Amino acid sequence: MKLLNYTTSYFAILLLLAITIWAALFYINMLDEIYDSMDDSLENNKLLIMEKALTDSSVLQRTDFDEGNYAIHPILQPLAENYKDIYLDTSMYMLNEEDYEPVRMLKTVFRQADQFYELKVITSMVEEDDLMEDLFFALLWLYAGLIASILLLNNFLLKKVWSPFYHLLHSMKNFRLEKPEPFVPEKSKIEEFNTLNATVEKLLKSNMATYQSQKQFIENASHELQTPVAISLNKLEMLAEQGELSEEKLKLLSAAINNLERLTRLNKSLLLLSKIENRQFAEEEEVNLKLLCRSLVEDFSDQAAFRDVELKLNEEGNCIKKMNAGLAATMISNLIKNAIVHNHTGGKVEVSISSQRLKVINSGKQEPLDEERLFARFYKGEASSETTGLGLSIVKAITDLYQFRLEYSYKNNHCIEVFF
Repeated sequence: MKLLNYTTSYFAILLLLAITIWAALFYINMLDEIYDSMDDSLENNKLLIMEKALTDSSVLQRTDFDEGNYAIHPILQPLAENYKDIYLDTSMYMLNEEDYEPVRMLKTVFRQADQFYELKVITSMVEEDDLMEDLFFALLWLYAGLIASILLLNNFLLKKVWSPFYHLLHSMKNFRLEKPEPFVPEKSKIEEFNTLNATVEKLLKSNMATYQSQKQFIENASHELQTPVAISLNKLEMLAEQGELSEEKLKLLSAAINNLERLTRLNKSLLLLSKIENRQFAEEEEVNLKLLCRSLVEDFSDQAAFRDVELKLNEEGNCIKKMNAGLAATMISNLIKNAIVHNHTGGKVEVSISSQRLKVINSGKQEPLDEERLFARFYKGEASSETTGLGLSIVKAITDLYQFRLEYSYKNNHCIEVFF
């Protein structure tokens, strides 16, 4: 949910609660005022009727409400002495409405000469259900109007106020450490946004400097380590080709050459791993992984035949992904090479590619591998000088870089799957 919509939803809930509480209090106060006004009016009518009865005795003969709003009945003195004025809500049949309507009634007594009379005075009152209905719709329209006003404020005023923040968010989203572009913050009159822009700019500069330093170190390390190792290998090979060494010395020399070659592979693998983790492969393109699998399976066919391993490719669909072509080739070749190297004579390697996943199955050692450590650096499962223990770590780094999912499973065969 976006920030502005999030705040709007909170405003809507709080506003609904506030209006509901306010409506309840307003309704109670309004009813109290209405009843107070009607009771004052009934009291005034009572006094007018009593004054009129002093001059017009026909008033005392009105015993029902046919044509007026009062009725008078004579009562006995004992009843009148204990009588107290009563205000009550009742209903009365109204000819114009052809129904019973609520009325407010005052019941009181007065004395005329030596006779006591009970006086009932009525006045029409508002219907509470109608009042509540009108109030409900009025508040509903008020609530809708307030919500509409908040939405307009969010979309025009607040959006403009938060513009520097969204500009910063857009810049951070598109920022790439391997291809840095100058950060140009949007000017704002709000101090907090200016502080945020300054902090982010400082942080970016620091990260870019660190990144360039690491990149320079990796490039220097690559050159400074590879060059002396290559020179040493070359001289040892020249020494072996002279034919002046005994068989025992040639074995020692061969062991030294093998270790130096392994050191070369190890150095290249570590440098590749560092470059991947530092996102130094910025160039990306649409790579057809199906064609790439077909080409690499063909390349590894001789190695598989030499080890007497059956290598098979299942093309289950086209698969095109945007990624670095070199890393795509490294990912697939490392999986195929790992499956061949860690297989047995007469074993099988099956590569399957579809639009959703790449699957490599091999019939290697008949027991599951340590799933927790399989993709860790220098994990080999068994002692071997043929591998560096970094092949699957490089695969893991590449899948993490492109947010693919890498999984291992074992059901009579080892299966490594990359889900795109």
